Amino acid sequence: MEMDSLPNGNNTAGTPISATATATANPAPPQSSNLPQLTESLKLEHQFLRVPFEHYKKTLRANHRAVEKEMSAVISGVTEAAAADLSPDDAVNHLNSLVCRLQGLKRKLEEGSRAEHLQAQKCRVRLDHLESADAENMSEWNNTRMKRILVDYMLRMSYYDTAVKLAKSSNLQDLVDIDVFQEAKKVIDALQNKDVAPALAWCADNKSRLKKSKSKMEFQLRLQEFIELVRAENNLRAITYARKYLAPWGATHMKELQRVIATLAFKRDTECSTYKVLFEAKQWDYLVDQFKQEFCKLYGMTLEPLLNIYLQAGLSALKTPYPLTT
Repeated sequence: MEMDSLPNGNNTAGTPISATATATANPAPPQSSNLPQLTESLKLEHQFLRVPFEHYKKTLRANHRAVEKEMSAVISGVTEAAAADLSPDDAVNHLNSLVCRLQGLKRKLEEGSRAEHLQAQKCRVRLDHLESADAENMSEWNNTRMKRILVDYMLRMSYYDTAVKLAKSSNLQDLVDIDVFQEAKKVIDALQNKDVAPALAWCADNKSRLKKSKSKMEFQLRLQEFIELVRAENNLRAITYARKYLAPWGATHMKELQRVIATLAFKRDTECSTYKVLFEAKQWDYLVDQFKQEFCKLYGMTLEPLLNIYLQAGLSALKTPYPLTT
């Protein structure tokens, strides 16, 4: 252990002998050089805690909506039965149907409670993992973090099976977001197969948060569904669809709406570049990219994989002669 050197001169002119003896008997613990590095590392773990917490809140909201919907239906059913002049048999049948509905609600709440418990446990595990980081086990902790970052990269690059195997072999299931990315995978796979239904369902589940962030995701999905109807030359259905689903967006997205509606006249084989691009297959790729951005924003994730961010930061910090010669 290195000791601090005494100041020049004898100690009779400086520190008293008794104080020196006390300091020698009880030396202060040295500051670890890893502590600043540990502190800076923990500052980068915002996403690590945010994602499971957002997932937990989403489950709570879904369970709350289910309770409100079912209870409202049951109360309305009881009110209607009380107001109606039902025969005894009809009243019994009506009440039995309400009881069955409540039993179904009970099963949903039990499943929702289990899901809430698992997600709350995942949040707790991650907090414990961060609290376990200290200067003594930095090497092991950094090794675990490196594996977490690799799993994150694999999930973002659609290497789901490999990510699951790495997480299981390293016992990282509670420290990575496989379930969240698998939720996104269902929507991405559907969009790549030119199916907007799962994406629209996702928008409905997260409607309030998407509205708060002024997202255009649902509008873009509706536009694409309209374009597909025009492509199939099903103009009557396209007009009906536009009146029902696109007209409400007219106040805020009139120019885009006018451009898409014009495809009814220009058709799918048009050579006009303004409208031809709307029928190109790359529009589906654009929807996939937009969904990924909205998904990451919703869960507080970085748009870039963590591996890319860490590599860019590390390479920028390397002391090489090349920056000096440019």
